[in-house]
Amino acid sequence: MLTHPQFDPIAIQLGPVAVHWYGLMYLVGFALAWWLGRRRIQQGLSNLTQRQLEDLIFYCVLGIVLGGRLGYALFYKFDQYLADPISMLYVWQGGMSFHGGLIGVLIVLFLFARKHGKTFLEIGDTVAPLVPLGLAAGRMGNFINGELWGRATTLPWGMVFPQSGTLIARHPSQLYQMALEGLLLFALLWWFSSKRRPTGQISGLFLIGYGCFRFLAEFTREPDDFLGLLAAGLSMGQWLSLPMVALGLVIFFRASAPK
Repeated sequence: MLTHPQFDPIAIQLGPVAVHWYGLMYLVGFALAWWLGRRRIQQGLSNLTQRQLEDLIFYCVLGIVLGGRLGYALFYKFDQYLADPISMLYVWQGGMSFHGGLIGVLIVLFLFARKHGKTFLEIGDTVAPLVPLGLAAGRMGNFINGELWGRATTLPWGMVFPQSGTLIARHPSQLYQMALEGLLLFALLWWFSSKRRPTGQISGLFLIGYGCFRFLAEFTREPDDFLGLLAAGLSMGQWLSLPMVALGLVIFFRASAPK
């Protein structure tokens, strides 16, 4: 049985300014997206200019932060934020939703594509392979913080998370998600997008891959105590992932159909 190392969540303290590991992981994710995007442009796999890529990443940052916060409020703590809407601004208290952030990014992609005379799926295919390493960095941030721990397990790599208030061994589900939604999904998408595909296939594969990997990982993740498991014994994360998979399948096979 292992014990969580209890990392200090503050990476750098500069007087009154504290730089948290979780925030740094976001920066790492955006930096990796920028670097990978430049490589795709250089390889002729994207018709964006470098300036357009930088603008797109900037707007995606806004979409992730605003969408992630609003999604968390709507999907997870609707009643609480409805009673106290101003608390939605208290981002330092935590609370971000991947699915909300995804909706925010989709809105950004739609507006960006419209502005630059491109199709929505064309921009989506450019962005999709850049995302998973950022997701991996975010899950590492969750692990460093000792949050979003897993369910109880007797497996030899089970880990005690003192932050959970118990001394039982749990799945290090943050690391599972980092491996599945981050590293494995990145390898799959980077390989698949290494040559030109019908418009929409890469976007569809991202939705299918993330939705499936998240659905599986949720079986090892402790449900939020204020929600628990929902209908059919599934978590909120699993229910939100099912429409992703369905939409991804539709996009992928429509893109594959003979024109």
